[in-house]
Amino acid sequence: MENRSLSHLSNNVKYFNIAMAILLGLIMLFIYSCSSSPAAAPAPPPPSLPVESIASSTDTTYQEYPASVEGTVNVEVRPQVSGTLDRVFVDEGAFVKAGEPLFKINDQPYRAALNNAIASLHAAESAAANAQLEVDKLTPLVQNKVVSDYQLKTAKAALDVAKANIEQAKANVSTAQINVGYTLIKAPVNGYIGRLLKKQGSLVGPTDPESLTQLSDVHDVHVYFSLSEKDFVNFKEQYPGQTLKDKLKQLPSVSLLLADNSVYAKQGKVDMIDGQFDKTTGAITLRANFENPQGLLRSGNTGKIRLSLQHKDVLKVPQSATIEVQDKVFVFAVADSNKVKKTAITVVGKTGNDYLIKDGLKVGDQIVLSGFDHLQDGAVIHPQKAANKLAAN
Repeated sequence: MENRSLSHLSNNVKYFNIAMAILLGLIMLFIYSCSSSPAAAPAPPPPSLPVESIASSTDTTYQEYPASVEGTVNVEVRPQVSGTLDRVFVDEGAFVKAGEPLFKINDQPYRAALNNAIASLHAAESAAANAQLEVDKLTPLVQNKVVSDYQLKTAKAALDVAKANIEQAKANVSTAQINVGYTLIKAPVNGYIGRLLKKQGSLVGPTDPESLTQLSDVHDVHVYFSLSEKDFVNFKEQYPGQTLKDKLKQLPSVSLLLADNSVYAKQGKVDMIDGQFDKTTGAITLRANFENPQGLLRSGNTGKIRLSLQHKDVLKVPQSATIEVQDKVFVFAVADSNKVKKTAITVVGKTGNDYLIKDGLKVGDQIVLSGFDHLQDGAVIHPQKAANKLAAN
């Protein structure tokens, strides 16, 4: 009985020691886990982004402006006298030469007025002849003191009135002749006839709101277009010369784009700048002259004037390498230690998919070409040399 108790006690002590050992191990493991700090995560490497160096180049840019075409001579044909339109000698669109008859107004009332004026002239001439005879009769009588000098003076005054009546009658005859001439309306210049707004039998007059037709000389045409105040300032700065006249001489030839976007075969020359800006639109009008020997252009045509501008030693940046923020254009330039800097640039033109710039960068600067959507100012990158897209032309 005693031996069994001792054996049971020995087993209890053995189990207790094992349990204590396990508990001590758990405590040590817990203390170790609490006392040891986790290892810091390694920093991610800087992103690898394509970069390229900026180089200078020579490029030509184009600017287009809406334009309207007019003949060098574009006149309204209007009647100078009132009457019924008896004849129309031309058809719409016909080419006529200066002096060629266009319209005929019924001239009967004006011929009657001319005949009346001629008759009045004859009457005035007869009255003057009678007055002259009276003067001739009284002159010797006054010299012989048969009649008083007063009668001679009265006769001479009557002669002067008769002569004045002759001059007035002659003026009336000239006016009547001019009015008869106005009944035949002739072409004032060479050109093409526009629409005939009045037909034969219509009553026409000088005060009509509409003209009989329009006559345009389109052997040469004037093409008018407008520049905004900002574009005009740039225009003055881009071309050499002290005055606008000097700048016009240096201005290259311009092209005309027709309504179907085809380019007119001949180039023109800007030869006029308006004297003032339009207060309503804030724009100023320029004029380009184009030859039109085949008459392909007509007054009223529309199109676009294309101005070309050559940029020498200009810096070129891909449009895809820029971002726009509040009307400003930025690029990410690579600075020291491969840090990027958000840099504003000044764009002076566009050619293809590239911007031409004049400020913000210099030759040799590197810019990030892509992958900068989430790039922050001052971030470090790993530059990767891209294909030489920005090399000089």
